[in-house]
Amino acid sequence: MTQFVARRVLQLMLVLLAVTFLAFSSLHLLGNPLVNIIGVVAEIDYCDDVAAGLREDSHSGANIAKGDCELIAEAKAEYRLDEPVVKRYVLWLGDIAQGDLGRSFQNDLPVSDIVRQKMPKSLLLMVMAEIIALVVAIPMGIWAAYRAGRRIDRVTSIASFGLLSIPNFALGVILLQVFAFRWQLLPASFDDTSVFTRLHSLLLPATTLGVGIAATYQRLLRTDLLTTLQEDFVHMARAKGMPDRHIMLRHSLRPSMFSLITVFGINTGALIGGSLVIERIYSIPGIGSEIVTAVVRDDFPVVLGAVVVIAVGFVLINFVVDLLYSWLDPRVRVS
Repeated sequence: MTQFVARRVLQLMLVLLAVTFLAFSSLHLLGNPLVNIIGVVAEIDYCDDVAAGLREDSHSGANIAKGDCELIAEAKAEYRLDEPVVKRYVLWLGDIAQGDLGRSFQNDLPVSDIVRQKMPKSLLLMVMAEIIALVVAIPMGIWAAYRAGRRIDRVTSIASFGLLSIPNFALGVILLQVFAFRWQLLPASFDDTSVFTRLHSLLLPATTLGVGIAATYQRLLRTDLLTTLQEDFVHMARAKGMPDRHIMLRHSLRPSMFSLITVFGINTGALIGGSLVIERIYSIPGIGSEIVTAVVRDDFPVVLGAVVVIAVGFVLINFVVDLLYSWLDPRVRVS
């Protein structure tokens, strides 16, 4: 068990390094962050040719002061933009190891403070969506497997495929129009006044995310349950006269949760930062909306800080999922 944990930790560390390096290197190829730091003067790209004093720009006829080039050089040195990408990445990792995610180019606030302010709203949305998905999917999956081939199974299958075919943003707009604007049962935007208003305002976006996930979970659980019900130990339990409910809940459910738990871990990690469209539709000031804003403004430290937090969360969740396998099925523990 110790070797398994150590091997998984090493693999996850390599995944984190790969994800953060790809994000770091790709973001610095997309735009010029100096524009957000010192303004449009950062777009000067011929400072090496600027002589002492003033020089006339042949493209615009404007006089370029030597001080502008000095300002650009100082900003590059301060934010390490004059260093190679690999060296900047190593220095950035060193800052992260000390708990420093950098400072925003846009408002000069610590990225850690921005993430700390925005992340709880996205986490709460994710938790509510997963709870709704599991509460709907597990009973329906069990019932569909128990009544396989009958009317309830066909109805749930049609409903699942229908929900899977509707994109989240389309479902979000429909639910917003019906429940918020027409019937006025739920708020149309996020309200952070109190715990109750926070949960109340997140119910509709969490349902938007949860129903699609529930359809996936229900189909996976039904399929795995049908396979488990054909195992020898299930036939033995039936031969002993055990009731169907006992067989389904005590003998079949746990070993049938592998696919569900695996997809649950993947979805949970993805939902931490992948609900940005829903956050935009329902005006939720979460980490997803912050990432979109930061990308538009070339605010690289905010994007990278959010990527680090989301990647770490994704890795930790999937690590816990791996450990859950041995609890779900003792045969995995033995192997």
